[in-house]
Amino acid sequence: MERLQKVIAQAGIASRRKAEELIPEGRVKVNGIVTKELGTKVTSSDLVEVDNVKIEKEEKKYLVMNKPRYIVTTANDDKDRPTVLSLLNKYYQQYRLFPVGRLDYDTKGLLLLTNDGDFMNTVVGPKSNIEKEYLVRTEGIMSNTTIKLLEAGVVIDGYKTRPAKAKIDSHDKKNQSSLVRITIKEGKYHQVKRMFESVGFPVKRLTRIRIGDLILEGLQEGAYRELTIHEIKSLYVLSKK
Repeated sequence: MERLQKVIAQAGIASRRKAEELIPEGRVKVNGIVTKELGTKVTSSDLVEVDNVKIEKEEKKYLVMNKPRYIVTTANDDKDRPTVLSLLNKYYQQYRLFPVGRLDYDTKGLLLLTNDGDFMNTVVGPKSNIEKEYLVRTEGIMSNTTIKLLEAGVVIDGYKTRPAKAKIDSHDKKNQSSLVRITIKEGKYHQVKRMFESVGFPVKRLTRIRIGDLILEGLQEGAYRELTIHEIKSLYVLSKK
C-alpha cells in the first residue's frame, strides 16, 4: 500500500506537495468516496480520481531543455505567450510534463521537465541541496568585497539566503558592467536577481548554466533531450549531500 499523495504524484497529476493540498480540498476520491485524510493508503486495485478523472500510472519522462529568453516557464499562460511546453514535439506533449522550478520570462538556460512529482521535489524542494549555477551580467563594476557579501548570504524580505559561491569572470569598463558566476542551493522567487539588487548591482541578463552535474553542452536554445539513468540517479544523490 502507498500513501494517496504519492500515488497522485506518480501519476504525473501534480507534485506530492500539491497533492497534499488537493486531498483536504475534497478534490480526490478513492473508490467513489471523497477522501480528505492525508494519511490515507491505497493499493493498485483502488480507483483513485482527481477532479472526477481516473488517474493511472504513466511512463516517467525526464527532460533537460535549453530555455530561450521570452518563453514562459508554465504549462499555460493567460497572456497567450509561448511556454516551454509549446517547444516540445507531439510525442512528449502526451506525457503531461511540467517544469521543475522556474526560470523568469527574460531568463534563459538549463531547465528540467518531468511528469514525476517526487523527482521535482527532490531537485527543487526545501530539503534539496543540489547546486544551481548562473551566469549573471550586472550593471556596474563589481568588486570582490561585494562578491563576499553574496557568498555570505544577503537578506531578502527578512530571509537570509544560504551561503553561495560567486566569482567575477570579467569587467566591461566601456559599458560599465560585470560578468559574474554564482552558485546557490535554493530557489526563492527571483532569488538571483534580488540578491544582486540587494548589493546594488541590478541584473541585465541571466542564464542558468548548471543544475548538479548537468550542463548545457550540445543543446542549442530551444532544444531538449532526455536525461540518462545515470544523470537521474546523480541528481538524487546530490540532493542529499
